[in-house]
Amino acid sequence: MKFLVTGAAGFIGFHVSERLLAAGHQVIGIDNLNDYYDVNLKLARLDLLKPNPQFHFEKIDLADRSAMEQLFATHQFNRVIHLAAQAGVRYSIDNPHAYADSNLVGHLNVLEGCRHNKVQHLLYASSSSVYGLNRKLPFSTDDSVDHPVSLYAATKKANELMSHTYSHLYGIPTTGLRFFTVYGPWGRPDMALFKFTRAIVEGNSIDVYNHGQMRRDFTYIDDIAEAIVRLQDIIPQADASWTVEQGSPAASSAPYRVYNIGNSNPVTLMDYITALESALGKAARKNMMPMQPGDVLETSADTSALYDAIGFRPQTTVVDGVARFVEWYKTFYKVS
Repeated sequence: MKFLVTGAAGFIGFHVSERLLAAGHQVIGIDNLNDYYDVNLKLARLDLLKPNPQFHFEKIDLADRSAMEQLFATHQFNRVIHLAAQAGVRYSIDNPHAYADSNLVGHLNVLEGCRHNKVQHLLYASSSSVYGLNRKLPFSTDDSVDHPVSLYAATKKANELMSHTYSHLYGIPTTGLRFFTVYGPWGRPDMALFKFTRAIVEGNSIDVYNHGQMRRDFTYIDDIAEAIVRLQDIIPQADASWTVEQGSPAASSAPYRVYNIGNSNPVTLMDYITALESALGKAARKNMMPMQPGDVLETSADTSALYDAIGFRPQTTVVDGVARFVEWYKTFYKVS
């Protein structure tokens, strides 16, 4: 089949593109290659994809309406995996307009492309951030997600609402993917594991927020990619028996679904750092810092619906996943 993967030069988009190409599919990847983080890392990911004759890359900004219209009309995709977005919780506090352009306008352009070109299935990145002020753990897709605590999270909730509208109005099958703290090789430099590793390798201290008293459902990138590739074959169907009063918020009378993709095994931030210190063979100097605006204390994923759908749930341990990241980091950055 022919896939569009948005954000193909990004962390998750790169890994998903690799998996689709290995399975024999054709992948058209787009990315705007912005400088939110080191563009050279994005180009290095693309360099691994481009030798495959089934891969084609176009530099396109999601917010460019005419370019997106032409992209969809030209290629007539079978399925779309929409992973491009302006990422980062803290960045959204200082740069809110970047999130409106990429995550709202960009998502609308993807929906319109699917609407007018008979795309079979749209899968799109949401986030565990949508759970916001929720305190009941683990977070379930049956829970309400009406109280986000960052603009980033609010845009991801908006993406789910926009997608439901298009599923309802136009019958477009859409699947939202609520990712839980993804990490692993080729990860983003703004993420904790990357920042911690670089600082420790260079002999600098690391900032540990909320004095390390946080727990995250850290989820390894290969598990994320596996779940996405399996879910692209699980096309949501309309369900006339579903009602708002009795049905799950993760489903609908429209062909619409939302899944958690997480490890279902929360780990304390300090244990995460311990795993990194062990992999590096070097202790970290820690600056204990207060909680940051937009952060949440704990995340934990109920992935029962995911397992029911695809017979798979993420399971890579933090010890193994962090060690694989460190191995990649040392190789890529030539650390002895």
